[in-house]
Amino acid sequence: MKVIMLGTSSGTPTKERNVSSLAIFINGHWLLFDCGEGTQYRLLRAPVRLGQLDAIFLTHVHGDHIFGLPGLLATLSMQHRPNPLYVYGPRGIKDFITMSLKLSVTRLSYELKITEVEAGIVRKADGYTVNCLPLDHQVLDFGYAVIENDHPGKFDLEKARALGIAPGPLYGKLQSGQDIILEDGREIKSSDIVGLPRKGRKVVYCTDTRPCQNSVELARNADLLIHESTYAEDLAEEAPPRGHSTAIQAATIAEKAQVERLLITHFSPRYLDNSVLLSEARSIFPNTDAARDFLEVEVSRKE
Repeated sequence: MKVIMLGTSSGTPTKERNVSSLAIFINGHWLLFDCGEGTQYRLLRAPVRLGQLDAIFLTHVHGDHIFGLPGLLATLSMQHRPNPLYVYGPRGIKDFITMSLKLSVTRLSYELKITEVEAGIVRKADGYTVNCLPLDHQVLDFGYAVIENDHPGKFDLEKARALGIAPGPLYGKLQSGQDIILEDGREIKSSDIVGLPRKGRKVVYCTDTRPCQNSVELARNADLLIHESTYAEDLAEEAPPRGHSTAIQAATIAEKAQVERLLITHFSPRYLDNSVLLSEARSIFPNTDAARDFLEVEVSRKE
């Protein structure tokens, strides 16, 4: 499981940062979260293959999170995408996409399936589930949690051989949790050979938002929380009326949710150097990193 940050600026792009977008790789596919203007250019420079794009998730309808979407949809059509594409977002996203394609006379070569989401599970796919909860911004806004399916426990090959279990279908039955009977009448329990299931990884994306309880609940025990940190404490008074969080507030969310790691992003363009934001976040939650465009973050599986 891997995350690639494609755009880490808030509101407007800078020379170093594009506006909001990120990719999450899981199970041989990848998911796109937000699609600000210029996301296509970022994708051209990132190690992704457009044909492996599984679905797009949009947090809210502000332009710095969706203005790149019509162009990306058109490009996928020009590349003759054969498979349906799933797009998820808040109320209004269907009208935005439909009208953009209609007015630009864009005809897609693939089926576009748009879902306007509500709180709860929004997608179940091969090996993962995506949940969402509403956040606290100026408009309807959702955070998303990508949760990998649990993996079977580790198969003890040496013990299986020592017990005289022949390789083949019996191994598969044990791995799937079934007990077996050998030809000599011995019963072998799956739990004797296979360890406890390994919990799937969890990555959570929360932007744009003021601090809220739903961010905590969505991020609970996540391996990685990606949370907006638009302002440092010098501009803390600007955050609430604009519907944003400071770095310290993002770190406090991470601490309350007991996440493994925090990645702050969505920085105001006024911060040419994000070291202040990072330092403030680490004062509350030490295991914090600051995002940059094209940063790749591996999310390792816990044994």
